[in-house]
Amino acid sequence: MDKPVAGQGPQPLDPAWVRAWFPALAEEIEGRVPVFFDGPGGAQVPGTMVEAMARYLVTSNANTHGAFVTSRETDALIGAARAALADFLGCAADEIVLGANMTTLAFHLARALGRELVAGDEIVVTRLDHHANVCPWRSLEERGVVVRVADIHPEDCRLDLDDLARQLNPRTRLVAVGYASNAVGTVNPVAEVVRLAHAAGAWAFVDAVHYAPHGPIDVGALDCDFLACSAYKFYGPHLGVLYGKHAHLARLRPDKLAPAPDSVPERWETGTQNHEALAGVLATLQYLEALGREVAPGAGDRRAALVAAMTASRDYERGLSRHLLAGLAGIPGLRVYGEADPARTANRTPTVALRLAGWTPAQLARVLGEQGIFAWHGHFYALGLCQRLGVESDGGWLRVGLLAYNTVQEIDRLLDALRWIAATPPPAI
Repeated sequence: MDKPVAGQGPQPLDPAWVRAWFPALAEEIEGRVPVFFDGPGGAQVPGTMVEAMARYLVTSNANTHGAFVTSRETDALIGAARAALADFLGCAADEIVLGANMTTLAFHLARALGRELVAGDEIVVTRLDHHANVCPWRSLEERGVVVRVADIHPEDCRLDLDDLARQLNPRTRLVAVGYASNAVGTVNPVAEVVRLAHAAGAWAFVDAVHYAPHGPIDVGALDCDFLACSAYKFYGPHLGVLYGKHAHLARLRPDKLAPAPDSVPERWETGTQNHEALAGVLATLQYLEALGREVAPGAGDRRAALVAAMTASRDYERGLSRHLLAGLAGIPGLRVYGEADPARTANRTPTVALRLAGWTPAQLARVLGEQGIFAWHGHFYALGLCQRLGVESDGGWLRVGLLAYNTVQEIDRLLDALRWIAATPPPAI
């Protein structure tokens, strides 16, 4: 792709430019360069991220609030990472809470919200969600809280908004919804869910772990009360991120040690943070900012560049989805779960759950892995959806997850392998 010129409109993402940042994509494993379709379980990372983490551990490794230089550097790193994550999500830096992972942060938040609830109060979750957005809220059932579940349209795995609206009543205190399904890729109408929650007088919590690598997020436009994501899904290290409206973070009472800061957001951050991971996530966001300036040379501040990067990633991935879904449609005995129409990729992320007649998902994953194609199998903690669709008892799905570093050529390699498998007698179970 020719270098964009300042003043031009946004340019399409160049996968070769992207792939050059990711050293794992050129590494041989077992004698071949693999295809990484395992992104929904954790993305590959830019080399600059690895370098940043190592550099921190060598040159700045210290705990916080000391009177010496490496401690001051750690304090500055935390502030810089928090500010960059705020630009990624579209909020203020003091609305970003750092933690081990989304699941831990969700349980932490659930304990704090539980102090506001009484027996008979209700929480609504959905059948689509990863259990990290179900179990923390179900843990409040021991306080007498009632958890209701909004259903789906099983034919295409869309959230049933009418059913969700029926679950809402004057006792509803929280609606917890996934931005997108980590199993079948469905993108939910989150802004509408938030509107319904607020109309019922409830908080809205959004699990954006799966969506974060696939499109721009604007928590202000969504008007959600809380949103969580995990950096390792958007090319970063293992680190959890929670956005909360400042008023909520200031008023709610989280678990904390007595000597720990009582300021926002530090009062929500238990113990010593993973400082080297913060160095890594800052480097990851610097990569995404560079991508944004590559595709949109006129992008202004960091927030604008990050939005440009994620918009270009979304558009490129939709093209990959169209190619994948069209190819899968021609394979005998193969079924795609969720939106399968190549013309409707705006309704999904490029994450495809499938089954092939006669083969278990585990068998498929193993055979593909032997050919250097890495894809997950199982329920992916989307247990409610797996059970609702009747596939939990026999292995769940094979999940093919694409990211902005994947290519049409890699998809063709997968399609050729699946066509060969479909024409091959399955092994005995």
